[in-house]
Amino acid sequence: MSIRQIDIPIEVRQVANTLENKGFEAYIVGGCTRDLLLGKTPKDWDLTTNAEPAQIQALFPEHYANNDYGTIGIKTESDDLTLKIIEVTPYRSEGTYSDARRPDTVTFGVSLAEDLKRRDFTVNALAFRISTGELIDLFGGEEDLAAKRLKAVGNSEERFAEDALRMMRAVRLAAELDFVIEGETMAAIVKNSKQLSRISIERVASEFLRTLNSPTPMQGIIFMEKLGLLDHFLPELRLGIGVEQGGAHAYDVYEHLLRTMQAAADKNFSLKLRLAALFHDIAKPQTRREGGKNKQYTFFGHEVVGARMTKEILERLKLPREMIDEVVNLVRWHMFFADPEEVTLAAVRRTITRIGEDHIEELLNLRVCDRIGMGRPKEQPFRFRKYKALVDQALRDPISVKMLKIDGTRIMELTGEKPGRMLGYVLHALLEEALEDANKNTAEYMERRALELMQLPEEKLIILAEAGKQKQASEEAAALKDIAREHHVG
Repeated sequence: MSIRQIDIPIEVRQVANTLENKGFEAYIVGGCTRDLLLGKTPKDWDLTTNAEPAQIQALFPEHYANNDYGTIGIKTESDDLTLKIIEVTPYRSEGTYSDARRPDTVTFGVSLAEDLKRRDFTVNALAFRISTGELIDLFGGEEDLAAKRLKAVGNSEERFAEDALRMMRAVRLAAELDFVIEGETMAAIVKNSKQLSRISIERVASEFLRTLNSPTPMQGIIFMEKLGLLDHFLPELRLGIGVEQGGAHAYDVYEHLLRTMQAAADKNFSLKLRLAALFHDIAKPQTRREGGKNKQYTFFGHEVVGARMTKEILERLKLPREMIDEVVNLVRWHMFFADPEEVTLAAVRRTITRIGEDHIEELLNLRVCDRIGMGRPKEQPFRFRKYKALVDQALRDPISVKMLKIDGTRIMELTGEKPGRMLGYVLHALLEEALEDANKNTAEYMERRALELMQLPEEKLIILAEAGKQKQASEEAAALKDIAREHHVG
């Protein structure tokens, strides 16, 4: 392996040259060097130097102090987002890590060798000097790169005791790079896995999400489970291990979830869809019961319970509210396209109103991944074309109040009603009728029906306006009550 000088941007060269012209050393280090040796373009650029923080700041007027470890962010004029800030960190050694997160003390003025030996993995402990083309490899990182192997620098137990998040980082890097984790390093993770509970859930969640966004998230989750990490932030997932499904399913619940998620990654779907794929059947272990028509097991209401569980999990991981809502919605309605013979156009219209026009394509894509995750590599093109045809038809029909052939202004002209909640109730009652039968969405019918609805008592109008929502709520409440009674998951 080698690094070509041509692969190093001018902005990085200029920072390194400025340091060296003043008599300091300058090396590209860490993930930058690793990625360059792998033939990848780094997502950000980091340099290390024997200059101390104040000396770095004096050389670069356009800068900011990035953290407590002496890192200085050098601002450039590049249009490339990955080059707008180039981080320069002094060589440093670190004291004890009493909280398993950050060093209690940081000492500058040490050698490059002292700096490199505190780093996490050998493939991240490589330094490259631009001016001479010299690669510094004190721990066999280049050999580990060639073997596609992650190995801790020095004593692996000490590395994980210093920062327990490194255990999650090992899994994430293995998934991103398609590497294996070296045996002694794996053993140290197993031994120290309980230390992960000392790390903030936000930091753990960040590594988890980056693993899901990698090319091989299934491999990452398998590592997390085998190494004892999963129990500390996502124990619900392990409940699916060994839970057979029978029928068309070739795998237990756990493997099905992982394969569905991997299918989403293989298709380069969004993080949101990968999360929905991982959690769509999360409640099957709790809702499984034996028997059922032509089935060994049934999982009645698992999508309802699963949506609730997914919400609790994602809130625990402190994900953004918008992402939580969208993933929960996909989990809740993932069963909608289970059987095309039972899917009606009216039902498709209602589903689009529930999940949103912008997300119906994601629901279809989740169904494709679900099929693949069952052990059926064929995605049933005929069924999928039928689903798509129904959705395309439904999108031409009224699925929101704004698509009705009447609006609030016209209702006020017809009835003399003033702006207020009664208008909203009438419009939503009309939408409920149009969702059931798109042929009713004509100006003539809407105007006549609006006059009739305006004569109803407010209580009855509310019932008509919220009929779909109330029906959904009652069905879910009944399902949860039944499941809680029989399976004690209330």
